Amino acid sequence: MIAMFERLSRPLFRLVPDNTHIPFMRGRIAGLAFSALLSVASVVLAITPGLEKGIDFKGGITMEVRTPGPADLPTIRTALARLPFGDVGVQQFGDPTTLLLRLPTQGEEAQTQAAVAATRSTIEQVAPGVRILRVEAVGNRVSDELFQGGMIALGLSLLAMMLYIWFRFEWQFGVGAVVTLILEVTKVIGFLAVTRIEFNLTTVAAVLTIVGFSVNDKVVVYDRMRENLRRFKTMPLRELIDRSINETLNRTLGTSMTLLLAALPLALFGGDTLAGFAWCMLFGIVISASSSIFIAAPILLFLGENRLRRGTEAVAAPVKAAPRT
Repeated sequence: MIAMFERLSRPLFRLVPDNTHIPFMRGRIAGLAFSALLSVASVVLAITPGLEKGIDFKGGITMEVRTPGPADLPTIRTALARLPFGDVGVQQFGDPTTLLLRLPTQGEEAQTQAAVAATRSTIEQVAPGVRILRVEAVGNRVSDELFQGGMIALGLSLLAMMLYIWFRFEWQFGVGAVVTLILEVTKVIGFLAVTRIEFNLTTVAAVLTIVGFSVNDKVVVYDRMRENLRRFKTMPLRELIDRSINETLNRTLGTSMTLLLAALPLALFGGDTLAGFAWCMLFGIVISASSSIFIAAPILLFLGENRLRRGTEAVAAPVKAAPRT
């Protein structure tokens, strides 16, 4: 009866066989070097040509309008170009009848309202029956405050993650996790710079979500390493890390695949509003799953090759009873 229950409880499909012994640490140097190269390139791309900042961080006016039929983009662009409000961007937003208009920052609130009214009047003349679905206006001071707030939130999250892992494990684990998270965040920033996805509060939320998922995955791997440090007191740390990664590989890949399958429909069918968040999540999930193996583990190996093993032996040593008097 017990044997039948065990057979029924086994999964029908496993991404990785149970007795997998992949020597991940053999490629630790190449993995760290390639990751550092990508991160440096990402930082350079974030500076030049820079990120495509959204209205949250750049400031300006955004208007979403809907025309009765398919919009005549050339005619609308020509009419709006005559307005004295700077470069007005016009693009389709989801379907041929919905447009997204972007105007530069106009200064005070009265000037912003005048620009919105003039834009509304112009587009109503070109496309009678047009409807204004929403209007968003963000000033320069507000956009700067939002940008600073987003960066502070990201920095505080990294600090909190390091303190948590440091408290739960050892300082080597905390440093390895935070360095890995910084490398991951820079790669996501580089992805945004290459794809020209808007960098706004939505993508900041995606980055914070990726950081949370990444830390969760690393805690699982670190927890198995700590268990194996107690079980295999004489095993070399390099071999022990490989064993721990192989033992948690099914869980890492399974969780990542689940999140990928959940985010992919949002990226493909979620519309322009959710596309930036979803594509950022997809890229971050792939980077996070690979970094747990090829970045976090090698950093831990370099930092704790002697300290972790020596500390483990001290903890594992039996405590001598005090002599009786």
